[in-house]
Amino acid sequence: MSKPIVALIGRPNVGKSTFFNYLIGERKSIVQDTPGVTRDRIYADSEWRGRVFTVIDTGGIEPKSNSEILVQMRRQAQIAIETADVIIFLTDIKQGVTADDYEVATMLRKTQKPIVLVCNKADSIGEPPPELYEFYNLGLGDPYPVSSINQLGMGEVLDAVYESFPNQEETEEESEYIKVAVIGKPNAGKSSLINKILGEDRLIVSNIAGTTRDSIDTKFENECGRYIFIDTAGIRRHSKIEEEIEKYSIIRAKSAIEHSDVCILTIDATEGVTDQDTKIAGEAHEAGKGVIILVNKWDLVEKENGTLEAYTQKVYQELAYMTYAPIIFVSALTGQRIDKIFPLINSVNEENNRRITTSQLNDVIAESITMVQPPSDKGRRLKIYYATQVSTRPPTFAVFCNSAKLFHFSYQRYIENQIRKNFGGLKGTPVRILVREKKREES
Repeated sequence: MSKPIVALIGRPNVGKSTFFNYLIGERKSIVQDTPGVTRDRIYADSEWRGRVFTVIDTGGIEPKSNSEILVQMRRQAQIAIETADVIIFLTDIKQGVTADDYEVATMLRKTQKPIVLVCNKADSIGEPPPELYEFYNLGLGDPYPVSSINQLGMGEVLDAVYESFPNQEETEEESEYIKVAVIGKPNAGKSSLINKILGEDRLIVSNIAGTTRDSIDTKFENECGRYIFIDTAGIRRHSKIEEEIEKYSIIRAKSAIEHSDVCILTIDATEGVTDQDTKIAGEAHEAGKGVIILVNKWDLVEKENGTLEAYTQKVYQELAYMTYAPIIFVSALTGQRIDKIFPLINSVNEENNRRITTSQLNDVIAESITMVQPPSDKGRRLKIYYATQVSTRPPTFAVFCNSAKLFHFSYQRYIENQIRKNFGGLKGTPVRILVREKKREES
């Protein structure tokens, strides 16, 4: 399942950035004792009780302000609220409840989302200060006194946030579907592709880059199987994002990748693989998802003998770390090869969930070692004792050896290639190798 999203909301200068920095364990947000310093949403991952979640730090909300900067900050905070699964409403216990706090609380209650009310700057240890009880008037339940600068009371807040997370388990019905995230930069034809698959204009299609602001889940069934297609907003370079609403789309797109079983990386055939395509592909690769590279608008490319082969080679040159992913050339406009997508989705999903027995795996490892001797350094040679598969999605193998330092990346790549060669290529899925150092007991 995708990571929950937690938004930090509140008036300017109540300590949201300090609170955010505590959660993520680093000084990523600018901290300054001046209202309005955080004008943009900043997001990063955090973890509590084994659950990873994304935290969004927002600019402060001033409901009645007409300042252009503050209006933009308010819009950004509203987008974060729409995005979030849980909202932390941060207030200042030293200032007490203000008129703006009441207005923000009213806005948050309308969302019907879980809200954790936090009273920051309760810097003394001991009994809760009397000022805390005033915050019950906001009608948001029990307020939690904390001091983000002194790291007091943070655990209780995180426990409350954790208890409000969506259920991590899939429903039985949902588990029967293959979840497919259609990803790519803006205007690559993702929505048009899904419309052609569905046979109807289910999603808005426009030639304006960035039209799809949020991810949209659509169930679909045919003779090949049952699918949930997730259309995501195009991911743009950070330097080119001008509308604050598109930054929110990035969070959703990354979340859609994590939520998926298979990602369809959609590339515009008329543009080829761009730097942004490689970054988006990297998101799916790092997440361990099955990947299909789909070259759209193939009908617009002038062709001659060898065009398809040359284009394939160029794609793999640009996406050198993803040569395992199959490539399909389609036209969402004409429907060319659209029917070929479903068998690919099925096979890639199966390979991503592939399990190999320990005996088969170790036979391949032993043969690989015989063909190419492991590396050595200063007279000491790498010894691989055994390997076992520890998980799927993606297939992940723990390899036990005498020295992790001797197990160079190049030899790991060789072992991975031998595993792929002997088990049908594991087409469409990354393969992960975990190196485990183990001292062999002397007999």
